[in-house]
Amino acid sequence: MSEMHQVDGNQLTLLQNGAAYFPQLCADIDACKSFIYLETYIFSADETGRQVSDALQRAARRDVVVRVLMDGFGSADLPPHWLSELFDAGVQVQWFRREISPFTWRRNRRRRLLRLHRKLVVLDGEVAFVGGINIIHDTMRNAGSAVPRFDFAVRVEGSVAGEIYAVMRRLWAAVSWANDRGKRIERFIMGSARRAVLPNIKVLLRDNLRHRRDIERAYLKAIIAAQHEVMIASAYFLPGLTFRRTLIQAAERGVRVVLLLQGRVEYRLLHYATHALYSQLLAAGIEIYEYQASYLHAKVAVVDGSWVTVGSSNIDPFSLLLAREANLVVSDAGFAAELRDRLLVAISQDAVRINPAHWNRVGWGGHVVARLSYAAVRMIIGVLGYGKSVD
Repeated sequence: MSEMHQVDGNQLTLLQNGAAYFPQLCADIDACKSFIYLETYIFSADETGRQVSDALQRAARRDVVVRVLMDGFGSADLPPHWLSELFDAGVQVQWFRREISPFTWRRNRRRRLLRLHRKLVVLDGEVAFVGGINIIHDTMRNAGSAVPRFDFAVRVEGSVAGEIYAVMRRLWAAVSWANDRGKRIERFIMGSARRAVLPNIKVLLRDNLRHRRDIERAYLKAIIAAQHEVMIASAYFLPGLTFRRTLIQAAERGVRVVLLLQGRVEYRLLHYATHALYSQLLAAGIEIYEYQASYLHAKVAVVDGSWVTVGSSNIDPFSLLLAREANLVVSDAGFAAELRDRLLVAISQDAVRINPAHWNRVGWGGHVVARLSYAAVRMIIGVLGYGKSVD
């Protein structure tokens, strides 16, 4: 059962997996009175997508302004009749970078990967959700298991919700302008997003303008200041040289560094490229655990039992260099303790520790695959013009 934490006048509730997230989200949608903004990478036509879609339609039919922004690649498979239902109910839907023709791939290859990876919801400017959970049924399929993806979101009630509202309005207006080629734009919302000046809770964005490195810098600052423990869970973990050095230096000065990473193969190239880093990290004394119960989809961290981040940003080149991301950073011992306890349960019950002896038994074939995969990722990032950002 989740606790409610008071941080700088905001009420924070940690939600683990879809079983906690979607009932709370739909209940808040049903209670909403004025407006709803929702951003997602994936909006899936499954039972969970139906649950959320129906709630959004109910809200629109009672004259709530409902605006849904979906990524043009991640949500590309949403059937046309689902969109028609939303439109007919009065839900406003826009696409972020709808997929373009393959014939224009070479000319647009860099822009094509600038995805909307944020998972944000704001209701009436008073309640917001930040995290890594897409609108998709989170129980694994074709794996002989009913265990959900391991993931987190945070429900925020308070002034931070107003800040998230300003951020989402701004992107909606920008996409409106881009989609309508400048013919229509809500100019009154194009000012700078309102920033809540709070010492212990911050909304961090990653975009390709003013906030290119905000999330990565927050991680690095927290790790550099760490004195006792750094615990990171990341679905896709392929940090650049600076990030790796910072983790290694923390371990060398006696900080316990724990990584909970993907144990099941979801995206082969990234999965095996991550393995290429294991020898270096293990040699530095960093603990590596691979989550086995289901797919790991979390993007969270706890440092020294007081600093926490929960959001959509993985620690890989695609999140740190290309996608639009949103993370919440919280400094609060109680909130940190709850997340840390949940990570420890996952590590003890559902993960396997990778130690040097275990890794050496993988054999030369596994090491070759890892190095080739890592080289392939470097090549892709290099072709896109970001080669210096990845070792």
